[in-house]
Amino acid sequence: MTYPQLLTPEEKLADAKERLNIPRTVAICGSTRFMDLMTEVDLLETANGHIVVKPGCNMKQPHPLWHNPADAEVLKARLDDLHRAKIRLADEVLVVGDYIGDSTRAEIAYARELGKPVRFTHPNVDPGDEAA
Repeated sequence: MTYPQLLTPEEKLADAKERLNIPRTVAICGSTRFMDLMTEVDLLETANGHIVVKPGCNMKQPHPLWHNPADAEVLKARLDDLHRAKIRLADEVLVVGDYIGDSTRAEIAYARELGKPVRFTHPNVDPGDEAA
């Protein structure tokens, strides 16, 4: 007797998105030094009919939420976890900017481990297999 193969959580999500006719979701990644470029890319991707998720906090800019270094450290860890969830939710990742730091390199590696397609606004900065 053959039993039906159970869907993975990822397959269940993809199936639900298809059944609900949810548009392709793009996760924007990159250094927050490129927040202006992220906003422009968000506009273009949205105009092309995609749902866009991207970093919502620029901790390089002063703000009371991360003024205290201890608070900033806790928030940074929480934001990193949240951004990895955005990558899991997305159908693909779009990396913006002409610089890849350690955090972005880790996000690229994570997306590739999950089998997500990764695009770049500046393809020459793709760390390729070294990120995996």
